[in-house]
Amino acid sequence: MPTSIVDIKNVNKSFGPAHVLRGVDLQVAKGEVLVIIGASGSGKSTLIRCVNGLEAFQEGSITVDGCELPCEADRELGEEKRLNAVRRGVGMVFQQFNLFPHKTVLENVTLAPMRVRNKSQADAEATARRLLKRVGMQDHALKYPGQLSGGQQQRVAIARALAMEPHVMLFDEPTSALDPEMVGEVLDVMRELATEGMTMMIVTHEMGFAREVANRVVFIDRGKILEDGTPAEIFDAPKEDRTRTFLSRVLKH
Repeated sequence: MPTSIVDIKNVNKSFGPAHVLRGVDLQVAKGEVLVIIGASGSGKSTLIRCVNGLEAFQEGSITVDGCELPCEADRELGEEKRLNAVRRGVGMVFQQFNLFPHKTVLENVTLAPMRVRNKSQADAEATARRLLKRVGMQDHALKYPGQLSGGQQQRVAIARALAMEPHVMLFDEPTSALDPEMVGEVLDVMRELATEGMTMMIVTHEMGFAREVANRVVFIDRGKILEDGTPAEIFDAPKEDRTRTFLSRVLKH
């Protein structure tokens, strides 16, 4: 079996009385593209936010590339070093682009490598320009985010995440805030990353993309993983009634 780079065991997460993740077990192999699907509020985004430490889980364990994330109780005891160690190896792309509006595209991509990885400005800029070319944004390096379309901003956000040289890339519905005509340009970049062997966990409602790019698809409902299989198994022959109902609704649109 391939070595797991993400290992999630019996993870439980609550927001007050709301039990959002219920005993989630999930492993992601190095180089695997895992797509997570499910209805709004099912726990998809919370799960990947737990993987990079943006949300603290109460029970279970999450290990990323051999480094175990601190649970909520550990964080309260000051276990921040482990959290930062994991974050350095995990790239995250959000629904909203979260670019600094007062900084140029180039500055947005170079900031974290210089501050977190102590790269020189020259090295950081060389890497940034290479990554901007990779996502088709090399001609926009000196523009500000407000001068770009939504699709262009999201491609910059992907370049920014890649600049930290992550072992795993997490995508939280990266196209949901985009106009329909801009979705394709972002998905094209993600397709290229998949063909290059980047380990990815992707929350998306783009079912055609999931079928095409994913090695595995996981269906989450009410905080539990109901199905886990290949795209063909999940989309063509789902075992659970709840999965069939969900797919019948989303595939109509």
